[in-house]
Order: sequence, then structure tokens, then C-alpha cells
Amino acid sequence: MSDWSLIGVRFALYFALAALFGLSAFSLYGLRAHERSDALALRPWLVGSAILSLLLSIGWLVLMASSMAGTPLWPLDQEAIGGLLTSSAVGAAWKLRVVALVVAAVAATLAAQRSLWLWLVMLASGIALGTLPWTGHGAMDEAAMGWVHLIADILHLIASGAWVGALLGLLLLVSRPAAQVDPAHLGLTHRALHGFGAVGTIVVATVVVTGLVNAWMLVGIGNVAALATTLYGQLLLAKLVLFVAMLGLASLNRFRLTPAFEQSIASADHRGALGALRGSLAAETVCVVVVLALVAWLGTLAPPSSAM
Repeated sequence: MSDWSLIGVRFALYFALAALFGLSAFSLYGLRAHERSDALALRPWLVGSAILSLLLSIGWLVLMASSMAGTPLWPLDQEAIGGLLTSSAVGAAWKLRVVALVVAAVAATLAAQRSLWLWLVMLASGIALGTLPWTGHGAMDEAAMGWVHLIADILHLIASGAWVGALLGLLLLVSRPAAQVDPAHLGLTHRALHGFGAVGTIVVATVVVTGLVNAWMLVGIGNVAALATTLYGQLLLAKLVLFVAMLGLASLNRFRLTPAFEQSIASADHRGALGALRGSLAAETVCVVVVLALVAWLGTLAPPSSAM
């Protein structure tokens, strides 16, 4: 039976860390230094995501210790928490994540002033995001294959985080109140949309390749035909369907809606094109949110390969 509180915290932590890493990265490659505060109100988003990630990490630790020890959440089982922190790779990964998030939170308060601080936010949050596979299926294999699986899982999460953050940044740009939309904002919005096209190709390629590696490790060729008969397989298939939908929406944005938006700017009639982009990006974001929820759930289930 699934632990819904643990799944919920895992999901929220995935999303907060992905937003922190992805939005800091998007602000570096998609916006110029003087645009970050005005266009995105960047500092509150980054500081808020870093603090939320810290709080969720603490909550996750308490829930995990309680689940492993079979004790109630309150009063806190300090012995179980201490054992988890000191005698496992999970504890080492958690401590590294907390240190990285403290660095990210401090750097985020200064990120709007200099790009150097934003680079530090991105690096620290990337490290924090990369600690998540140590607490899941990515760390269950041994020897060389274990490292292949772990590295693939880390790269998968990093690429996914870049996608999540870009969607958040683009949604903030296209959802700006009409009274604050001027030609300069329209121009930087189009530039950000166009700029994510090249980055998005790398992101999608990384997600696909690492996803295939993870599927091979977790499912195995012999279990593919039986996927639909297990809860793990059904959730995985749902995730794949949503991923295909996201690819379709991303292609629509890049090859149809963004060029149409550029033409609408030139003709000084951008409302319809901007609305279409807003709807498409919102739909893609909903898909991402559901995918992250499925990932959080899948992480609590035994994959088919573990039964072989």
C-alpha cells in the first residue's frame, strides 16, 4: 500500500527543486541581466523555491525515518532519524542537499544583482536536484551498472528540471498583465521562446536517452509485454503518454505558435497569438505536474526487474 504523505512530499520536493534549478538556468540563457527582475521578479521565486525545498527535505527525512522504523510521526523518533542520517547513502545525500540548498538560498537573495550569483544558484540547486536519485531506484544497482543507472537518473532529473523551469519562466512572461505588456516585453518574450528552442532540443534528447537507460534498468526487455498488468507498469505507461503529449505541445510552440507570435508583434496585433501561447504552455505545464506526481509515486513501488 502506498504512503500518500511520503508521495506528496516527494512530488512537492521534485517540483520545487526542478523550479529552482530550471528557472535559474532559464534566466541565464533566456534573459539579459537587466531583464530578470522586471520580467520575472526573479528573486522571490528563487528564494521561495530554495526555502520550500529545505522545508520539504526536512519533512521527507522525518517521513522516511518514520516509515523505515515503523513508528508514528509524533513524537519524533530521533534514533531512527539519526540512524538514517549517519549510516546510509541516503543520509549523506540528504546532508549534501541541505548544504547545497542553503548556498542556493543565500545566493538567490543576490541573484538579481550579478550573474555570478545566479550561476551559483544554478550550480547549487543542480547538486541538490542530483541528490534525489540516491534515495530512489537509481541507487539500487551495484558495481559499474549501478553507476550507469545513477548517472542516467541524475541527468534525467537535471534535464527534466531545465524543462520545468523553462516552462515556469515562459508562463510568467506570457501571463503578464495586459497593462504591463509593452513592445520591449513582447520582444524579450519572443527572444526567450526562440532561445529555448535550441536548449529544448538538448533537454529532450537527454530526457529520451536517459529515460531509455532507466527503463532498461528498471523494467528489462522481458517485462515490457507485461507492463500493463502491474500498477508500476500502468503508471509508467501513463507517464510515457503524457511525455508524448508534452513533445507535441513543445513542437507546436516552437514551429507554429512562436513564429505566429513573431508575426503578430510585427503587425501590432499580438493578443490572439499571446493567448494561444499561454494556453499551450499552461497545458504543457499541467502535463509536467502530473508526470512529476507519477514519478513520485513510481519511486515508492518495486519495479518489475526487481522481481526477476
